[in-house]
Amino acid sequence: MRSDSTPWVRWTAVAVGVALGVSIIGAVTQPVWGGQEEQFTPEYKQLRTSFDPKHTPKIVAPDSVKRGQWFDVTVNIGAGGEHPSLSEHSIRYIALYINTAEIARVYLHPVYSFPKVTFTIALDEGGSLRAIAEPNHSAGWEAAKKIAVVP
Repeated sequence: MRSDSTPWVRWTAVAVGVALGVSIIGAVTQPVWGGQEEQFTPEYKQLRTSFDPKHTPKIVAPDSVKRGQWFDVTVNIGAGGEHPSLSEHSIRYIALYINTAEIARVYLHPVYSFPKVTFTIALDEGGSLRAIAEPNHSAGWEAAKKIAVVP
């Protein structure tokens, strides 16, 4: 081995170590919800909150629950009627949040999946249950329901 190659080997090792360290630190410092925005179809990142009888999610859940106790939350798409489930017009997924934290998501298949889901969850604190439904042809639709948690 030539003596002039030693600094090159050392600098290569340092560069690889720095690059690895930066990538590890970047992965560790990402927020918990990092990457969820990529779930939305890029051209439809804004959520619709206005009422639409075929697209607005309908949340069925109790007004209050006991802390840590399991309960059901049913989300049906189409608060004023049923949403179609066709290959050209369907719901891609239904996600459930408590405030801003996503707690569950179900992906649906066009034609074979009806856009209605029941989640069984438990909460430590109250807030706003939010349901988001993203169709395959437009922006996602959002609805919310307040829920209280009692000891």
